[in-house]
Amino acid sequence: MNAPRVGVLALQGDVREHAQALTDLGADVRLVRRPEDLAAVHGLVLPGGESSVIDKLSRAFGMQQPIREAIAAGMPMYGTCAGLILLADRITDGIDGQQTFGGLDVTVQRNAFGGQVESFETDLDIPELGEEPVHAVFIRAPIVEHVGAEATSLAALTDGRVVAVQQGALLGTSFHPEMTGERRFHRHFLDLVRAA
Repeated sequence: MNAPRVGVLALQGDVREHAQALTDLGADVRLVRRPEDLAAVHGLVLPGGESSVIDKLSRAFGMQQPIREAIAAGMPMYGTCAGLILLADRITDGIDGQQTFGGLDVTVQRNAFGGQVESFETDLDIPELGEEPVHAVFIRAPIVEHVGAEATSLAALTDGRVVAVQQGALLGTSFHPEMTGERRFHRHFLDLVRAA
């Protein structure tokens, strides 16, 4: 599989940036809005945006159950920011009735750093991606409050708060590599797609 066929969930959020990052790495990228779109790809990116809105739209478009089934069947998925919240099994401060797709054995706190004005950038050491630090941009970002037995922390801030996790073919980051030209997480995701 030379050019892995991957989707970006295109209901809301920074869809274009992820599609560009994956295209830059040679992937065949499809925008996923309906169950038949999901059935045509081998991996899915859940972009940053507003997790509660993406949750509602996924149900309105009949996507929640197909995504949950794809996760259960082992489809690789990568969630950034809101996407990480959507992949978490548990959220501590979801809005009333908010649901997730689940799959990552983690507990996530939404908007852990406050509003837009509390956005920040920092460099993270992520040995799995090589020696060079990853420049990470946090925008109304969540944090992983608890990493369960099934999941693994890939990166944490200097205060120990976890901001990147992996569990099998599922990957989640609190930050937005697609916005900084950082391609190693997308490359790692494509490796997971090829391995699946």
